[in-house]
Amino acid sequence: MPMPTEAQADKKPRRPRAKPAAAVPATDLPAAAAATPAPAAPAGPVVDLPDEGQARAVIDAVLPQVDAGRFAVKRVVGEALAVTAHAFTDGHDKVRVRLCLRKEGADAWQETEMQAVGNDVWSAACTPDAQGRWRYTVCAWVDHFQSWRAELLRRLDLADILIAARVGAELVRQASERAEGDDRARLARLAENLRSRAEQAGRATIAEMDSVSQEVASIKAAALSEDLAALADLYPDRSHAVWWSPEGLPLVVDRERAAFSSWYEMFPRSAALEEGRHGTFKDVQARLPYVAEMGFDVLYLPPIHPIGRARRKGRNNTLVAQEGDVGSPWAIGAEEGGHKDVLPALGTPEDFRELVRAANALGIELALDIAFQCAPDHPYVKAHPDWFRKRPDGSVQYAENPPKKYQDIYPFDFETPDWRAMWLELKSVFDHWIGEGVRIFRVDNPHTKAFAFWEWVITAVKAEHPDVLFLAEAFTRPKVMHRLAKLGFSQSYTYFTWRNDRHELMEYFTELAHGPGADYYRPNAWPNTPDILNEHLHHGPRAIFMSRLVLAATLSASYGIYGPPYELLQGEPVKPGSEEYMDSEKYQVRHWGELTLDRPDSIAGFIATVNRIRKENAALHSNASLRFFDTSNPYLIAYAKRDADGRNAVLTVVNIDATFTQSGWVHVDAAWLGADGGSFVAEDLLTGQSFQWQDGGNFVMLVPSQMPAHVIKIRGNA
Repeated sequence: MPMPTEAQADKKPRRPRAKPAAAVPATDLPAAAAATPAPAAPAGPVVDLPDEGQARAVIDAVLPQVDAGRFAVKRVVGEALAVTAHAFTDGHDKVRVRLCLRKEGADAWQETEMQAVGNDVWSAACTPDAQGRWRYTVCAWVDHFQSWRAELLRRLDLADILIAARVGAELVRQASERAEGDDRARLARLAENLRSRAEQAGRATIAEMDSVSQEVASIKAAALSEDLAALADLYPDRSHAVWWSPEGLPLVVDRERAAFSSWYEMFPRSAALEEGRHGTFKDVQARLPYVAEMGFDVLYLPPIHPIGRARRKGRNNTLVAQEGDVGSPWAIGAEEGGHKDVLPALGTPEDFRELVRAANALGIELALDIAFQCAPDHPYVKAHPDWFRKRPDGSVQYAENPPKKYQDIYPFDFETPDWRAMWLELKSVFDHWIGEGVRIFRVDNPHTKAFAFWEWVITAVKAEHPDVLFLAEAFTRPKVMHRLAKLGFSQSYTYFTWRNDRHELMEYFTELAHGPGADYYRPNAWPNTPDILNEHLHHGPRAIFMSRLVLAATLSASYGIYGPPYELLQGEPVKPGSEEYMDSEKYQVRHWGELTLDRPDSIAGFIATVNRIRKENAALHSNASLRFFDTSNPYLIAYAKRDADGRNAVLTVVNIDATFTQSGWVHVDAAWLGADGGSFVAEDLLTGQSFQWQDGGNFVMLVPSQMPAHVIKIRGNA
């Protein structure tokens, strides 16, 4: 376009000149500014611009995360972490999204391309391969190459295609500059080829249009080549990428036993075969084959420390102990020592170490009870009196849970001014027993200790020993139980003991498997404990012990029983309506006789069958897939689990009425169970029987006196 002459330019209206800024003495300016005239002040208020104004991708959400990343999501080694992200940009450009994973301390992220699943939602999974703390996040960017490719696909006009081809050639050339090795040269050649062909076709005359149209079609096909796209996608322009969290969201990865375990609790002092003798670690070692035969992989021992003599409780929790009463193991500490010592009647520290080694040789891990509380004659009480709360009369405040009183126990005061020394000393208790070979701790009443302490001590211990696991024994308010899980406890007790009818069980375990706590709260279901003999079991028949065990073992990937009372069908409370056992082992030595799988008054053999089924079926190793099915009878509960690959599915049906035969229709989704043909062979793993089942309704009859449950393996299409 010709430029206007000077005369013509003079005829055009001129913008008024800006008034000069007021003079400012040079001495008031920094040296660098004094040498350059100050720019005119902008009109209106000064607004700060963002640092990354060219970044157009948006990440609106990343799931899962716990409390906006305040706490860690939990997985075990080899378990996939499935992540979804909400990501998009303005306009119609294409967005690329990647899931990023790295172990804490590592420099580089492991990246996985996320796939669009609709409505700007993206999905991908990654699998951590080692224990410890990890980080994961999502990054996204506007992908100009893929955006160009999508536009080119829609173009039909020859001239538009040629222009777009030249634009694409430049994008491929830029990708070549980010590439390495042979890819760099290959992308450069492809870019030059695309550019030169487009330019040459653009110079064609009208007479050559027929041949040109064929060439343009060929150029378009070459530009849209899947091989070119795959190569260019390896070297995207991420200069304007955005991150959900540059430092990443926290992820704790444990070993498999954190998610799948079978616990057996026993009192060592009751392990002796001879009537009236105090059991020892060697007696426990002699019982290990029995525990292994039942299929348990965790043997949990209540506190094994010296037991206080001051204010010792008597049998059945009487306030005054009689001569020979052994006291409660949870009243820890006496002149023989405290939390790092063993009760001499149980044996020596070397006897304990030998027990740990013998258990490990049978595939059993020893779990030790950690109860941070003291008997009045614990060495801590004398050495650190300021670690305990005082009453107005100067005496130490004993533990209470009204109406219950624990006169033989002093709780720690977590508001003591000497809290730092106390925290370090309590951590040293874990350190000591880790040194003795223990890698699993059941923590007594953690909800009565400071939350900040648990977060610190668990993080500190697992930083040094990532294989250590913690079970929170907290039967308290739901939010408190969830907080403890968030703070780092590997597993948590549940309300299973008090969930008895079908509706309660379905509602509660649906919440555990699929509720907001599913990514951090790992349930451990117990039908009984030394503290809890649920009235469902009071003088209950054999069938109720069997059905409650099946429910615990198949609804939850981790479960436990307190034995031998459970397998020996002990259901007598200390008084009607009480959850305390008559002649509780908490206060006295019991004698259980010889324990075998075929003992007539025991369900040990049945327990062994259930535990074998659990180990052999991967579907039961997780809670993530739990699904309930409708039944026509409220006394029948039906549910199923399947493994991550869909190759293994187990369907359980339980008669929750221990007295009467119950029958009805169980309505199943055959396709969900892996039987696409609509009918399948249902093999009952408890009895060995097989049935022809089908999609929809199937008739079931369960006789409590014979077998109160089906645990069915789906054998594929019939």
